[in-house]
Parts: sequence; structure tokens; C-alpha cells
Amino acid sequence: MRQIRELSHDRKTAGGHDRLTRYIITNSDLSLGAVQGKRMTSHLEIERKYDVEPGFALPDLRELSACGKVGEPGTQILVARYFDTEDLRLAARGITLRRREGGPDEGWHLKLPVEADTRRELHAPLGRGEAVPARLSELVAAHTRGRSLGWVATLETRRTVVPLLGTDGDVLAQVADDEVRGQAVSGPGKAWREIEIELGAGSPELLEAAGDRLREAGARPASAASKLGRLLDGALPAPAEPYRGYRTAGDVIMSYMAEQAETILEYDPRVRLAEYDSVHKMRVAVRRIRSILRTGARLLDPERTRPLDAELKWLAGALGEVRDLEVLRERFAGRLAEIGETTPPWMAGLGAEEQTARTRLNQALNGERYLALLDALDAFVADPPLTERASRKARRAASRLVAKAWRRVARDHAELGHAEDLDAARHRVRKAAKRARYTAEAAQPVLGKPASRLAAQAEKVQETLGAYQDSVIARERLTAMNTGGDEAFILGVLTGLERSAAERALRDADEVWKKASKPKYVRALTR
Repeated sequence: MRQIRELSHDRKTAGGHDRLTRYIITNSDLSLGAVQGKRMTSHLEIERKYDVEPGFALPDLRELSACGKVGEPGTQILVARYFDTEDLRLAARGITLRRREGGPDEGWHLKLPVEADTRRELHAPLGRGEAVPARLSELVAAHTRGRSLGWVATLETRRTVVPLLGTDGDVLAQVADDEVRGQAVSGPGKAWREIEIELGAGSPELLEAAGDRLREAGARPASAASKLGRLLDGALPAPAEPYRGYRTAGDVIMSYMAEQAETILEYDPRVRLAEYDSVHKMRVAVRRIRSILRTGARLLDPERTRPLDAELKWLAGALGEVRDLEVLRERFAGRLAEIGETTPPWMAGLGAEEQTARTRLNQALNGERYLALLDALDAFVADPPLTERASRKARRAASRLVAKAWRRVARDHAELGHAEDLDAARHRVRKAAKRARYTAEAAQPVLGKPASRLAAQAEKVQETLGAYQDSVIARERLTAMNTGGDEAFILGVLTGLERSAAERALRDADEVWKKASKPKYVRALTR
């Protein structure tokens, strides 16, 4: 089983503070795997870069808050060769893949953007040749789409590292003074100097304070997020233009689709690394696209929508197999802890089943069918098959789409009173609520708070009925495993707990619906 170490800290941003939770995955064959007989490592790199003039003097950093002392500087010579597709698909998305010699962490480095100033860095051994390790190339396959990775640039850096130490000697951050010479395969060479501050065991406040001191001394926030980005400035393909203005109904649904397609690409490497909750996030993005294809069906040409939806359904199924087992394993682990029981042998079997499903999922993500689906999504977003109805004014059309989706929830809920199969009927209500939620989310840019409020109500309906559905699935699994023997008593206790959880979920669902079904939420959409 993988071990997940969760590190949390407050991170200051332009708009205030937010909570950044970092999951570092270790000891997992599924997540990092082996490269040339040695294990890859992974960590979050949190840093800030500054451009400086050649004569810039590094300011005194000894009096920074929380900094006990400044360590002795050390100099390194680093030579890095960068790899990308011929049309620079990785660099265009802020992804860097390099083979670096020199320094304490020489080897292959893959850096994936997480958020501003933060990237996930994966490190693999240097090896003997310059062929990109297969595990790293797999992690960028959603972007390369079968195109070969080749050498695109070389950077030589003379780096002077100054560690900022705590009172106990821990490295809180490192200040790197870099003199850089870069040469792209095609294009002129460049030379420049820059300063990097990379956070170690210190707080984000230290990163901010050190940056303030550098700016006071004449440093400027870096013009590029990476050295490669600076070298290739002007050669990178222009990013796709985002939807702006939301003038038409087509703008509303296609903007939402474009966002979800980007989310799939964002979570692709995280799923391959078995990062916590990544399968869930990617699956939700797929479901959101499928929902908007349905609620916006009259705005889109079905000849192109149907085949795309079929492939998205296939991907959702591959993700769902892993996610369902993941939920069961975590649920049963919580229940066992609740009653103070040690982990029984059948939990190991459930974990093995999940790992097998993850292997099948990774095989699917490495297959041609998945890459063809990504191409089809790109083509759909770039040239959407909009019908004449899609040209209608955004606000009016969006309010109708949301209201229609919500009426479907109300209609399905009304049928609960005379349904022969109540569990199946509740599941239909849940799916309808999910679709209404995603439609309202898509409409938020034009409808504002009314759409947000209805989305929130739909989410509550979805979650309470989802809690009931999870208990149904859990009880079915427990019943199937309970064939008597030594584990029968524990399985019976767990079944009883799940039955109680189902009863609570239904009570919660009734209370939620009393509020959610009030007409004010739909009426507000047309004001």
C-alpha cells in the first residue's frame, strides 16, 4: 500500500492566504515506479524567480524573520539538455523535461505546473544515454500524443547557492544566484543572470520576505516562469484564446467544456502517479463534459456529439473502476477504525484489486484510444459543432438550460413515491441533480449568484443521495464477502454500520430536498 505524507501550510497569494495541501507519495510502485533499476522521486518545488542586471549585488539576508543564519555559499556548474516535441508542446504548457549533469541532484527532471510559483518535480537517475526514460515520457503522453521527444535546447549555469538556515540548522530556503548561457537548437543564444529562491523547511512568509529584500536591492520578478521559457521566448506557440464575453449560449457551454478538457490534461499525470484524489478529479471533469453535452444537446450537432460522448463514457468507466474500489477501501478502513478493529486479511485483497484496476487504467491511458479521444476533445473545443440555437443570447438561453435541468430533478424526485425499485429511482435523482449542478456551474459566468445558489442546492441533493448510494454498494460488497468463517462477525458488524449510515443519509436527503425544492431557486434565474 502507498504511504501518503500530507504537509499543509498557509500560502500567501495576491488575494490573501489560501491553504495549500501537498501530498508527497512515497513507497509506491504504482505512483513512481522504477527507472533503470532505481526509483524515481517526487517533490513539490516552491520557488520565486527574479531577473537582475549583471552587476547586481546580493543583499544581506541575515536579518530575515525566522532565519537563524546564512550559510556559506557554494558554487555548482550545471549543464542541462532540454527535450520536447518539435513544436514545443511541453514548453508551451510550462512543462520542462531535462537531463542535467552537475549539482547534487543531477539526473532527469520533469517539472509539471501545479499553481503559481509551484511545480511538481520528478527526478530519475542520470543513466548512460540520452533517451528519455519511458516512465517520464508516459507522464507527458497526453501532451505529446505520440510525437517524439528530442533535444531542443542546452542551458549552462554557473550557480552560487546561499542557504538560509534555521536556528536548528535546517535549510529553510536556498537562494541561487545563476549566471546562465542558453542555446536553442534553432535560434540565437542568450545569456542572462537571475536569482531563484526555493523554499525548503521554511514558511511562505520567508519566501515573501526574501523576495522583498531582493526587490529593494533592484531585482525584478522574472519575465518567464522557467529558464527554458526565457530562452524560447517568441518561439513558443500561442496559447488558445479563452472564451470571453459569453455573448451566446454557445459561448457558455463551450467555455465550460474547454475548462474541463484542460482539467483532464492537468490530472492525467497525477492519475498516472496515483496521486491522492486524482482519479476522482479527472472522472468529475469527464462527467461534467458529458453532462453539458446532454443539457446542451439542442445547441450541438449530434453527429459529432454522439461519438465523443461514447468515448468519454469509456474513459469514465476506466476511471470509475479505480475510484469505486478506492472509495470502498477508504470507507471500510474508516469503519474498522471506528470499531477499533485491526485490518483484516480481506482488506489486502481489496487493495490488490484496486492496484489491478489501476494497472488497467494506466494501460488505457497509454493506449491509442485515449490519445485519439484527447485529439477529438481538442478538435471539438477548437471548432465546436454549434447549431443555430447556440447563437441565442447567453443569459436567457443559460437560464432556460439550468431551469430545464432542475425540473428534471424535480420530476425524477416526484416519481420516488411510486417507484418499484427505490434504489434505482434514487440513483436517477442523484444523476439528474449532478447534471443540474454542472449546468448551473457552467452558467455562473452569466447568471451569477442565482446559478451558484442552485448549483449548491443540487450538490447537496447529489451528496446526500450519493452517501446513500455508497452505503448500498458497501453493503452489497460486504454481503458478497460474508461466506461465513472467522470474518463473518466483523463483516456483519460493518453491514450493520452501513445500514445505519443509509438510514441517516435518507433522513438527510429528505431534509435537503425540503429546502432545495423551494421555487425561489428557479425563479431567481430569470430576474
